[in-house]
Amino acid sequence: MKKILIILALAVLVAAYFFFGLGDYLTVDGIKQVAGEVGGYYERNPLQVIALFFLTYVAVTAASLPGAAVMTLAAGALFGVVVGTIVVSFASTLGAVLAFLASRYVLRDTIEQRFGARLKTVNQGLERDGAFYLFTIRMIPLFPFFVVNLVMGLTRIRARTYAWVSQVGMLLGTIVYVNAGTQLAQIDSLAGIASPAVLASFALLGIAPWIAKAIIGWIKRRKVYAGFARPKSFDRNLVVIGAGSAGLVSSLIAATVKAKVTLVEANRMGGDCLNTGCVPSKALIKSAKVAEQMRHADRYGLEPSEPEIPFRQTIARVMGAIKTIEPHDSVERYTGLGVDVVEGYAKVVDPWTVEIARKDGTTQRLTTRAIVIAAGAEPFVPQIAGLEGSGYLTSDTMWDAFAQMDRVPARIAVLGGGPIGCELSQALARLGSSVTQVEMADRVLGREDPEVSATAKISLEASGVSVLTDHRAIRVADGTLFADCHGAQVGIDFDCLIVAVGRAARLTGYGLEDIGIDTAKTVVTDEFLATKFPNIYAAGDVAGPFQFTHTASHQAWFASVNALFGQFKRFKADYRVIPAVTFLDPEIARVGINEVEAEEQGIAYEVTRYDLDDLDRAIAESETRGFVKVLTPPGKDTILGATIVGAHAGELLAEYVLAMKHGLGLNKILGTIHSYPTMAEANKFAAGEWKKAHKPEALLALVEKYHNWRRG
Repeated sequence: MKKILIILALAVLVAAYFFFGLGDYLTVDGIKQVAGEVGGYYERNPLQVIALFFLTYVAVTAASLPGAAVMTLAAGALFGVVVGTIVVSFASTLGAVLAFLASRYVLRDTIEQRFGARLKTVNQGLERDGAFYLFTIRMIPLFPFFVVNLVMGLTRIRARTYAWVSQVGMLLGTIVYVNAGTQLAQIDSLAGIASPAVLASFALLGIAPWIAKAIIGWIKRRKVYAGFARPKSFDRNLVVIGAGSAGLVSSLIAATVKAKVTLVEANRMGGDCLNTGCVPSKALIKSAKVAEQMRHADRYGLEPSEPEIPFRQTIARVMGAIKTIEPHDSVERYTGLGVDVVEGYAKVVDPWTVEIARKDGTTQRLTTRAIVIAAGAEPFVPQIAGLEGSGYLTSDTMWDAFAQMDRVPARIAVLGGGPIGCELSQALARLGSSVTQVEMADRVLGREDPEVSATAKISLEASGVSVLTDHRAIRVADGTLFADCHGAQVGIDFDCLIVAVGRAARLTGYGLEDIGIDTAKTVVTDEFLATKFPNIYAAGDVAGPFQFTHTASHQAWFASVNALFGQFKRFKADYRVIPAVTFLDPEIARVGINEVEAEEQGIAYEVTRYDLDDLDRAIAESETRGFVKVLTPPGKDTILGATIVGAHAGELLAEYVLAMKHGLGLNKILGTIHSYPTMAEANKFAAGEWKKAHKPEALLALVEKYHNWRRG
């Protein structure tokens, strides 16, 4: 009702403007006539005339009616420069704020629902530099003031900021027009006042804050580099530290654009993902899944059998997968692509110098225009009494240990209920070990929706894993892990203890602390991935906030391009659409927000769900566990997030990633032909569920009557 009243009030003002022909008065000739008629009355009743003029000016600007510039001239003619400037300055600001608030109250919610993701970036920029933007716009009369009021009302800039910046920004223009109004008799049109020279002067003044900001930024950069001697020339355009996903992509981009780049790696090319993470774990998961299918072959109409697990041979296959992929990330390949690859330990000596302790025993110093730190992460090991002497393994160390074993350890305790802990627990249980998984929180996969966590726990237990949530590990002694559960102590005997409670950024040994680069849990960077030194960047797990191989590659583009071309244009790292997959069986894949995050962020949403037990391909393959769940704004088909639980969920998720990246809604997915019979049809059927929930009932009722009429 309040919105309706505001709209009605504005409509009345606009109607009055046209009905009473006020436009005829708000011209140069019209204002001359009014000024002549009112001049004498003003001398006798100055306060009444000022009050009436003030209210009229406010009404005209609040309703976004044309004529404010002419009324400013009238203020000069009637009241003189000083009084006229004061009256117009406050009246124009008040009118602008009222128009701003009306736009915000009536339109902003609707606009945000439709263009929320795009406006989020705009609002972040305004939060940081809103006063600069607004001042610049207010100083340049080429931007219609009423448009500024309406558009800025759709953003999240504070009304108080909008008011004072508008008043200051419009003041100079107000003075110019009021002063011109004192010579009203000599003015024939507004064109003479707003001459190109005047407009250019205003524009120059408008960008003055940005010039000042650039100068301040230059001074700050000089201050950051104080105490360091900048080389007169450089050996390299870019030095990249770390040859994991982020480092490989950064160096490849640099070589592709013909920059001279050195890539330094202390251990193995390909980083954790190739050697100890993604590749070996997925190879192990596949072997474990085949073993599980053999045990339950009756699901497919076959005789089940208990598989023999030659563990050394199983791990040899895993290592074989690494060896097959290794050439993709090898020294030879990257050297052939134009990258100078150095095996050794790199240390940042100063913002432009990297010292490398090469594996051949020599030391090399390189000066470089820019540096990308891509040192990755390593398993986090918690402080637990007795853990250090327990012979525990991590995702980094277990592969070499497993390669020496003829049989899978009989009893394995896995500490951690995140993606790594869950994947390893299920795989090792399926390979014949008695696995106990210990998680401190009240559920595994705590970042997912509760029903997803519950599904994961059911799947783990169905594979033979004993899942102990709400159990906090307190000590390790004599092959037993002791955990506390609400005051009760539980002992878990093990032959092998795997610590998988997360990963921590590698921050030490690179000289970062010596030159003052901030490190908390990660290397601290800005939105461009730059550290406190504008020429030193970080990407991948060492920078956060995500620890995914694909995110590291994504960040590497921003870090390397900004490092090489930042003097012309820098790009903010974009985290709007980040997919994630947990490779349990069934897989769990997600992009965007889930229900828990929507509730935490106060985002209104609807849930559309499609269960895979209805999907033909899933039924044919006996893979009916799982569902597709999509979050959308109420009444809209815009995808806020999607969660898929089921076979090949990671592959199915790609359609939603593409849709969210390019602003495609569920209607577009519904209108896309999907091959039959495929698992991908689940995405189309989920979109169909949304469509059914939003079918136009009133229109369908009319159509039904039409068809009844057609039948006679």
